[in-house]
Amino acid sequence: MKTSDIEPFFATLKAANPRPNTELEYTNVFELLAAVLLSAQATDVGVNKATRRLFPVANTPQAMLDLGLAGLEGYIRTIGLYRTKARNLLATCRILVEQHGGQVPRTREALEQLPGVGRKTANVVLNVAFGQPTMAVDTHIFRVGNRTGLAPGRNPLEVETRLLERVPPAYLVDAHHWLILLGRYVCQARRPRCWECTVAPYCDYQPKTPSP
Repeated sequence: MKTSDIEPFFATLKAANPRPNTELEYTNVFELLAAVLLSAQATDVGVNKATRRLFPVANTPQAMLDLGLAGLEGYIRTIGLYRTKARNLLATCRILVEQHGGQVPRTREALEQLPGVGRKTANVVLNVAFGQPTMAVDTHIFRVGNRTGLAPGRNPLEVETRLLERVPPAYLVDAHHWLILLGRYVCQARRPRCWECTVAPYCDYQPKTPSP
């Protein structure tokens, strides 16, 4: 993607969705952290179905610990890899209580020390909860970054680094959401919906997919 196309690319995405946000449902920072941890290799829709039952009874680290492993598993067993995720979430809750006063830390270093929290999860929390200009590169953003030519890279970290270099500062805080939504609903893996893509004029992908 030409540098001159990046500004109109994001201006178009912003005009269509001025205030984008995550599709995960949460009411506090801990709920967001828990939901993102649970969402690995799972859909936001599936996670939301489980957390709508879980969060009303346990939306703090201590309340989650009080559920115990079996109790937590009972709420999240519909989510893939739920046993591993339950263990990681409880271990994270224990660290939050013992080392952070029950609060979610605001630094990448501290977040990445939590079980089950990698760079992508930390970036989501830093961006969504604390408004930091981070870029959580999931499969959607990785695909969009490469396919459009906006941020080609061989791995998520390369795409993340390139995006942070190329996205104009005015769009950086929200860019993560716009690119995920673009990849999830329009620039899909098997058949990109180029015929309905508002940013197709700025995209390097060729040939554009015709309408069915």
